[in-house]
Amino acid sequence: MSQFLARPGFSLSIKRKILGIALALILLMAATSVLSMVMVRRVGEHFTELSSSYIPAYGDLARANIRSLERALALRQMVIAQMQSPNDGAKFETLRETLNAKGRAVEQEIGAARVLINGLIQKGDTFGDEAALVRIDSRLDDLLKGSRRYLNEEIERLLSALEMKDARAVSQSLERVDEFRDDVDRALDSIRSDMLALVQADGKTMSRAQHQVMLIAAALTLFAAALGVVFSVLVSNGVTVPVRRLMEGTRAVEAGRLDEVIAVTTRDEIGYLTAAFNRMVEQLRLKKRILDTFGKYIDPRVVQDLIDAPMLAAEGHRRVMTVLFCDVAGFTTTSERMTPQGLVKILNQYFSTMSAPIRDNDGIIDKYIGDAIMAYWGPPFNKDSEQSRLASLAAIDMVDRLDSLRDSFPELLGIRTAPISFDLRIGVATGEALVGSIGSEQMMNYTVVGDTANLAARLESANKIYGSRILVSEATALGAADFVEAREIDLVAMAGQTEPERIYEIMGRKGELTVVQRELRAHFAEGLAAYRARLWEEARRAFSQALEIAPSDGPSRAFVARMEAFVAAPPAMDWDGSWRLNQK
Repeated sequence: MSQFLARPGFSLSIKRKILGIALALILLMAATSVLSMVMVRRVGEHFTELSSSYIPAYGDLARANIRSLERALALRQMVIAQMQSPNDGAKFETLRETLNAKGRAVEQEIGAARVLINGLIQKGDTFGDEAALVRIDSRLDDLLKGSRRYLNEEIERLLSALEMKDARAVSQSLERVDEFRDDVDRALDSIRSDMLALVQADGKTMSRAQHQVMLIAAALTLFAAALGVVFSVLVSNGVTVPVRRLMEGTRAVEAGRLDEVIAVTTRDEIGYLTAAFNRMVEQLRLKKRILDTFGKYIDPRVVQDLIDAPMLAAEGHRRVMTVLFCDVAGFTTTSERMTPQGLVKILNQYFSTMSAPIRDNDGIIDKYIGDAIMAYWGPPFNKDSEQSRLASLAAIDMVDRLDSLRDSFPELLGIRTAPISFDLRIGVATGEALVGSIGSEQMMNYTVVGDTANLAARLESANKIYGSRILVSEATALGAADFVEAREIDLVAMAGQTEPERIYEIMGRKGELTVVQRELRAHFAEGLAAYRARLWEEARRAFSQALEIAPSDGPSRAFVARMEAFVAAPPAMDWDGSWRLNQK
């Protein structure tokens, strides 16, 4: 038997394989979800950083630029107010407060921007360009310590000149203020532009990150799906391929091919099923070998019956059976003059030729006894309604093959002519018999025994007396009446029987009798009726007429001889028309 050749990956049960696939897919999907969540969280942090630091820092720088312009406007208003209303001190002070507030606002906005930028720098893992942030912070610091400080100092000088009403100093200081303010504004514009570039670059980075998250999530999903499909294909192949092999093996067994062995490639339920299938096929092969071997000695159907129901065969049971005995007439004397080799050839040819009609008509050959053949029909091998017909047709076929069998002897023995006296005697009886295995503890024979078998043997022997070839019991003749032509021969009490039995001769198949055979049967029936009526002369005349039609008719000869004896010594008055056969 095939041994397990399972791969390590397929040593689990089908249930565990399916659960493994499900768990693997769940883990893959969970990993995909976790990775997607991490990447989405990363993008969220990026978005938070952009919205809470970069954009507000850019807004602070933009407002600082605006406050710087407002401060410059307030300074211009102070100069104009001083020139138009030199004595209006309250208005001058109000404008000065506005100027100072705008200056403080500029510094506050720049400070707020620097706080946000320094926060990004200190964070260390910002999404943006950290070096650019450091440069912006450094430039803001330089702006505050350089141009912005110079501007503030020059504004103080301008305010002092305005208080002293020194028009020339005011004009000169105003020009320098405008130069310093322009430097501050240019610096702020440049820094703000760089910050805007960082915001835009960070926005693009976030967009790319978001697109990357989508691609990676899609790729992971596709990978999980592909891996799931691969696992499914592997497991499905691990299930469907062995199942397909089992189906092919089953078809092979159905077709009668028992030489194939299915390789066991898994250790799951399919593997165990395959191993069981191989064991079953091995048993079938063994059973077939038994049938093939013993079929030469015992009919294969008997062997099958013994295998399928050994206890039933051993116990035996009574059934209505039809038994056939066939023997060779005059062969014993002829065989004494033959060599052993020639005798074996003749017997083998005889048994082969005469066994074929029995098997062709579904009979069971029970045994070969010397030159005799015993066969039977009946349940479970044949239907009750068929057994008499099959046995009778087999007997006719056996007689039909007699001439061809005789013609084969010269060639078989290697001589021109074979002067062998060779004829058949066949007896067939139908009735209740014991069927089963009969014998000793050491050797048994599945056979048919009982009165029916004995009657068939007596009928075969009775052919000697009546000069006939096929004698059958009344039950057999009635059972085959629709298929064969028969004539009643006599009412006979066989040796060992107390009640007489009507016996018949089978003359041929239904509807195939010749005119001579029909006339012979009619005259014989007429003579038989006169014989039973004790009309000896009429009986002898009828049997004689039958012999005129068929001079070789054995039964008519036997009755003509019997008439002569009865004329000389008639039977007793209570005679019932039967004839007693004392020989077996």
